[in-house]
Order: sequence, then structure tokens, then C-alpha cells
Amino acid sequence: MANPEEVELLGLWFSPFVRRVEWALKLKGIAYDYIEEDILNKSPLLLRLNPVHQKVPVLVHGGRGVSESLLILEYIDETWKQSPLLPRDPYDRAMVRFWASVAEGKVFENARIARNSEGEEKERAIRLATEALGHIEGVIKGKAFFGGEGIGYLDLAIGWVSHWLPVYDEVGSMKIFDPAKFPTLAAWAGRFVEHPVIKENLPPRDKMVVYFCDKRSQIMASKSVV
Repeated sequence: MANPEEVELLGLWFSPFVRRVEWALKLKGIAYDYIEEDILNKSPLLLRLNPVHQKVPVLVHGGRGVSESLLILEYIDETWKQSPLLPRDPYDRAMVRFWASVAEGKVFENARIARNSEGEEKERAIRLATEALGHIEGVIKGKAFFGGEGIGYLDLAIGWVSHWLPVYDEVGSMKIFDPAKFPTLAAWAGRFVEHPVIKENLPPRDKMVVYFCDKRSQIMASKSVV
């Protein structure tokens, strides 16, 4: 029988979705074991716990798996009450979920497309991601963090912008995250990555650049074959 208190996290080192879960666990002081997955040879445990998407992260708590990083954040917050991540007010909770979905669907998805494309496809993706960042810039104005004075759910959901998006910009020879256009968001990003829990749990930038350059080359080569 599984230990009901045992916590494990299945992940990949370069994944911003995995890191946001790690940040949440560490902010709440939850002990866990980390299991690095092989993207080309997925473990039987991953395939059993997440048979639909077969992706990380998967949080394993007491032998039961929870998938999808934003859902995992909510599960963590509801299971361990200390250092709450989500606001108590129902409207505020709805708003942070909304902006997390905007960041995921509009910024991340289009930044990923722009990183791995050229021409009109790239320009359109850059425009859509930039427009969405403009809206998010308005949300953070007047606050140290999206969560107020401390890091909350939305900070963790959008945290990838501070470390991954500049890498995407470099790899894709573009500039979605322009501090001149988004000074408030850039200031937030600086504060976010300097928080001890975040700073100590970021993947190496140079290693990320190499990985995503290789990834882009593979994708562009497959497009040229088609």
C-alpha cells in the first residue's frame, strides 16, 4: 500500500510546467521526490498515471497521480493549506484562473510557434503573443507580484515568462518580451527570479538555449522536407 503522505513529481528539466509545480511545493515546504523522465522513452509509471496525454508533470500523492500543471497547483493549494497560493475571494480566484489561461493559450502557445517558424506564421504568432503580454502588463501594474506582496498562483502560472521567454526570443531571433514595451512586467520578472525559491530552482540558461536551438532545427528541417 502506498504511503498516503508520500509525494513524487515526474518531470523534465527544461519544462516550465514542471518547474511551476516544483516552485509551489517548495514555497509550501512540502517534501517530495523528483523523478526525471526520458522524453523519448517514457516510463511505465508515467504511461500508467497519465495515459491520456502521456506528458509531465505528474504529481504523485499517496500513489495517486494528478496531471496538468495548473490543476496540480490547485490540488497542492487545496491539500496543503499553509502559504496559500489562490486568493480567498471567488471573483479574485476566477480572475487569476482567467489570466493564467490567457498566458497559456495566447502567450506561451504563440511564443512556441514563433520560436519554431518563419515568415507570416512567425509574425502573426509574435503579434498575438505581444498583444496578450500587453494585457498582462496591465494586470501587474501597482503590485509587487500578481499575488500582491508575495508570490501566488498567477505568479507561478506566468513565471515562465521571466526565464523561458527570453530564451525563446534568443533562439527564435525575435523580441516578444521587450522590457521597453513592458516595463512593469519586466520589473516583476526581475523580482520573481530573485526570490530564493525561484532562483534556486531554474534550469541553466545556456543549457536551455542549446536544447531549444536543437529543437528548432529539427522542426524547421521537418518543415522543409514537407
